[in-house]
Amino acid sequence: MGRSTQHLLRTMEELGERGVGFRSLTEAIDSSTPSGALLLTVMSAIAQFELALVKERTAAGIQAARNRGVRIGRPPKVTLTKIEAAREMKAAGMSTADIADAHGLSRRSVYRALRVSEQAAQG
Repeated sequence: MGRSTQHLLRTMEELGERGVGFRSLTEAIDSSTPSGALLLTVMSAIAQFELALVKERTAAGIQAARNRGVRIGRPPKVTLTKIEAAREMKAAGMSTADIADAHGLSRRSVYRALRVSEQAAQG
């Protein structure tokens, strides 16, 4: 119903002004009564608090993994093996489009990989 406690309360207030109430069929919550409105507000605040805790724990877990040297995210499509093979193919005179097709990459990825590998070889 709402993205935050404030959003939920604003939505419930707007609905209430139109004569619309909220009644949960599984919990005993009816926003048209004062106790139901209080319970809805408290449950919304607890849900928002729990969401904040989950975000905090997730960020801490990601940071701990990074500190241990774990790479977070999708594995790179361009591997060192593919870069070396692309360099050899380029040296053999193959076009960038053919190299890209052979490795399942875009031409842009091949250009970038070759440029980075050249910079690494120089530096």
